[in-house]
Amino acid sequence: MDRRVVVTGMGAITPIGNNVEEFFDGLVKCKCGIDNITLFDTTNFKVKLAAEVKEYNPENYFDRRAAKRLDRFSQFAMIAAREAMKDSNINENNTDMERVGVIVSSGIGGLSTIEEQNINLNQKGPDRVSPMYIPMAICNMAAGNIAIDLGIKGESECIVTACASGTHSIGEAFRLIRHGYQDAMLCGGCEASITPSGIAGFTTIKALNTTEDKTRASIPWDKERAGFVMGEGAGVLVLEELEHAKKRGARIYAEIVGYGASSDAYHITSPAPGGEGGKRAMINALRDAKISPEDITYINAHGTATPINDKYETAAIKAAFPNSDKLFVSSTKGHTGHLLGAAGAIEAIACVKAIEESIIPPSIGYKVKDEECDLNIVPNKPIEHEVLYAMSNSLGFGGHNSSIILKKYKD
Repeated sequence: MDRRVVVTGMGAITPIGNNVEEFFDGLVKCKCGIDNITLFDTTNFKVKLAAEVKEYNPENYFDRRAAKRLDRFSQFAMIAAREAMKDSNINENNTDMERVGVIVSSGIGGLSTIEEQNINLNQKGPDRVSPMYIPMAICNMAAGNIAIDLGIKGESECIVTACASGTHSIGEAFRLIRHGYQDAMLCGGCEASITPSGIAGFTTIKALNTTEDKTRASIPWDKERAGFVMGEGAGVLVLEELEHAKKRGARIYAEIVGYGASSDAYHITSPAPGGEGGKRAMINALRDAKISPEDITYINAHGTATPINDKYETAAIKAAFPNSDKLFVSSTKGHTGHLLGAAGAIEAIACVKAIEESIIPPSIGYKVKDEECDLNIVPNKPIEHEVLYAMSNSLGFGGHNSSIILKKYKD
C-alpha cells in the first residue's frame, strides 16, 4: 500500500527574498527581482539584466575558509536546506537519519568555478588548477554538501534534467517515501549561472531577452515576450511520510499526491509541437494522484517568456485540461527570472504557500494579450482563492518534462 507523503519544511534563497516568507511576500506584492548584472562586467554583452540574489554575503552563512571551498550554487543549496531542516524540526532525536535522504539538483553546477579554473589553466598552466576545482564544480556536490552539513545518511542523489531538475527531484523524492525506501527527504534544486559563459551561451542560442527595460524583460504569456531572464538561487522542501510526521508532531503544510514525467523525444532545445510531451507529463501526474482535471485549482506553469515555450505550454495545458478556461494559471518567472535547475523547487514552494495562504500569485509584467496564450493567467495582481490542488510544471532542454501535484492537507 502506498504511503502518504506531506511537506513539513521549506527553505529558499531567491532574487526576491532570502527565505521562504520573503520569497512568497515578494510574489504577492509583485516584486520584480530583475536588475542590472553586478556579478561581472557586461560591457561586451548583449544581455545586461539578470535576477541575482540580493544583499548576499557568503560569510553571513559560512566561515571564510568554507565559503572559499563552496561554489555559489552549493552555498545557495546549503542555505535553503538549513532553513528547510530547521523549519521541519527533523533531527537525530526524533528521526533515524539513515532513513532521511537528499535529492537536490542543479542544471549546470559550479559554472563560476569552471570558468575561474579554466582561466588558471590557460594563463598559468595545469599545476595552478585548484585541487578543489572538481569537488566545487560537479553538480552532485550540492546534495553531497547538504548531507555532510546536516548529517543526512540516507539516499543522496542529483538529477540533472536542465530546467526540469528541481521538479524531477521532488517527484523522485516523493516516490522514495511513498514506496517505503525513505521516511523523509530533502529535495529541490539550486543554480548560480549568472556568469560570463552562462549568459553568453544562452544569448547565442537566442534564449535570453536582450532588452534593458527591467519591466519588460521577463514577461510570460505577453505577445511581446522575447526570451527569458537568468535567475539564481535555491529551493528545498522536506517531504515526509505522514505517520512519521504525525508521530513527531510536525507542522504539515500540504500533501504531495501526484508526479508525472515524460520525454519529448523531439529536439535538444525546442518543445515538441503542440506541447505534446508536457501534456503527457501533466496527464501522468493526474493519473498518479487519481484525480480529474477539474480538481486542479491552480497551475504554476513553466512559463519562461520565450515565444515557443509559452505557446506550446498553453497548447499542452488546453489539451490536458478540458476545463482550462476555469483554471488559474500563472508563471512566477516575471518576479524571479528563470532559475534553471532551481526553478521547479521555488515554484513548488510557491504552490505550497498558495495552498496554505489561499493566495494565487500573479504573472507580472503582462500588458499585450497573445491570442495563442489564451489561458486565465492571473495578470499583475494576486487573487485570493482557496486552492485545494495545485500543479507545478517544469520543462527542460533535451525534452525533459515533469509535473507534480500538491493538495491541501486533510487528516
